[in-house]
Amino acid sequence: MLSQRMMWIAWPAFLVACILEVLVFALLDPQELRWLGEPLALSRQGIYTAAFFVFWVAAMVSSGLTTLLSMSPFEVNRCPLPVDQRPAACTKPGSC
Repeated sequence: MLSQRMMWIAWPAFLVACILEVLVFALLDPQELRWLGEPLALSRQGIYTAAFFVFWVAAMVSSGLTTLLSMSPFEVNRCPLPVDQRPAACTKPGSC
């Protein structure tokens, strides 16, 4: 189930990062970008790569929050341990 949820997060985020990359760099030239008034010390490909990963991480955070907020309270609060391995202080049947 975890791998399925990770794909729900990573795949749409990858597609959004691809679209953002195309849209942003259709309008901006990477060699004209400045950081604190200085030109970036990366090649065009380096800037494209760094920007893609920044876009991808931002989209994964957004997708991850959406996935988290779509979970039921039972899924969020359930105990991940089997019944026979739960600590003695765990008194609730569905959570620890």
